[in-house]
Amino acid sequence: MAEHRGEGQRSGMMTGMSGGMFGGMGGGQMQQKQPMLTSALKAITAATAGGSMLVLSGLTLAGTVIALTVATPLLVIFSPVLVPAAIAVALLAAGFVTSGGLGVAALSVFSWMYKYLTGKHPPGADQLELAKARLASKARDIKESAQHRMDQVQSS
Repeated sequence: MAEHRGEGQRSGMMTGMSGGMFGGMGGGQMQQKQPMLTSALKAITAATAGGSMLVLSGLTLAGTVIALTVATPLLVIFSPVLVPAAIAVALLAAGFVTSGGLGVAALSVFSWMYKYLTGKHPPGADQLELAKARLASKARDIKESAQHRMDQVQSS
């Protein structure tokens, strides 16, 4: 009995917490109506938003088709002027972008060289020193080998 009464109190408390106005009586019906109302509102909102987006999409498509219909004869008439002008503008833009990129690269190289020559330790300086040492070692080996062969040729 006590278990049964505890369950009833818990269900009454749960319905009271979920917004039921009548305590334990009829709270289950309110809980069922609220999710249905919420889902209906969500569906109405989604339909309204989707419909308005669809209308805007249609208007945009119609405007694009009308603009293309009006602009096509103009593009055909002016194409001997517009195509070379577009090519020239594209080449100019590519030239400026390339020039700017190479200028930035040159400035970064000069900055690295300045840091290296003034004794600061820029990134990659260790690799440069290692490559310089390897190159000097190979040059010394080649010089000794050439000297050895010259001695062999002179002695023969």
